[in-house]
Amino acid sequence: MTTLFNGRPLVEPPVLGGSEHTDYYLINDLLTDDQRSLRKRVRDFMDREVTPIINPYWERAEFPHELVPKLAQLGVAGFQIQGYGCPGMSNLTAGLVVMELARGDLSMSTFTGVHSALAMTSIALLGSEEQKQRFLPAMARLEKIGAFGLTEPFHGTDAVKLEATARRDGDAYVLNGHKRWIGNATFADYVIIWARGDDGHVGGYVVEKGMPGLDAQVITGKTALRCVQNAQISLTDVRVPAENRLAGSHTFRDTEKVLLASRFFVSWEAIGAAIAGYETALAYAKQRHQFGMPLAAFQLVQNRLAQMLADITDMMCMQLRLSQLMDEGKFSMPRVALAKMHYTQRARAILSDARDLLGGNGIVLDYHVARHLCDIEAIDTYEGTDTVQALIVGRDITGYNAFVPVADGH
Repeated sequence: MTTLFNGRPLVEPPVLGGSEHTDYYLINDLLTDDQRSLRKRVRDFMDREVTPIINPYWERAEFPHELVPKLAQLGVAGFQIQGYGCPGMSNLTAGLVVMELARGDLSMSTFTGVHSALAMTSIALLGSEEQKQRFLPAMARLEKIGAFGLTEPFHGTDAVKLEATARRDGDAYVLNGHKRWIGNATFADYVIIWARGDDGHVGGYVVEKGMPGLDAQVITGKTALRCVQNAQISLTDVRVPAENRLAGSHTFRDTEKVLLASRFFVSWEAIGAAIAGYETALAYAKQRHQFGMPLAAFQLVQNRLAQMLADITDMMCMQLRLSQLMDEGKFSMPRVALAKMHYTQRARAILSDARDLLGGNGIVLDYHVARHLCDIEAIDTYEGTDTVQALIVGRDITGYNAFVPVADGH
């Protein structure tokens, strides 16, 4: 029951911003009818099913399993994978889906991204036809959940040096080692574990739930993506059938094919989070009155809102072109890295400004901006920080590898 004072509520009611002042350069007009329809369907789903219930889950650091069957009905799992019950979207269409998921909640977009863009894409890009038929259809229906085990306790940015091992033993591979920060891993049915084989090269192995020796312990105490169940994985003599080794995974370069696809979708997540911050800040500034007028009437507030909109418009135009290049096969890791670097930087700034414009209400979960502001820190970090992305771009444009500097002539 709302408490009133002089006919007004004592607590400013939370407000969820709309899209009417977001698409300033009419990007939506460039989309097909199907793309616009799907984008709206995902946005409506997030506003109706996710936003009203997600904050308590976030505060308790629990995953909302009740949402998975509802998410399955959207039919978006698998993104751009063709066949096997997957939607076969273009990169642009899939990106719009990720953006709208992220606008609603970054934990849900991360869950979907790990499942679709990492686990399912690993199988789609590197699996045999038999493996695709065996694993992908149930994953497309979200009846089976996937995870992606690459990062290790001592290897994040330098994941190419991973230490987990896979030793051939008869008709199986025996896996040993540790993985860390593996999203979905505490409840996943399939975890794609990347390990170094007898030949010294990295391969992917589909480890199924219940295999002896697989132990996934949730990482507690996070201040970002609290709904995502990141795990520390221990692999102790886990016997994986030989037919579960991804047939097309031979070296770390094959792993990078998956990372490129996933990093593209992470850049869309940053745009979605930025849009959430801007739309809420704009709606709140119109609602909230101080000194007898709405916040939106003040010059400094209008300046900050205009800067947010400029950044979002810039990101959308840049991402539209990148999506076209992806669909045309003219993509590269540096081009995707540039987008991820730029968007996460701007999203962090936009959400910080939005939090400030909401004043004290900006740190209350009811207004959603606080959750996005915390969560964007994880988005900035995973798939490589903005510094890592800058070094990937820098190496491409200068010809010098600054990850591990080496003097000329040595």
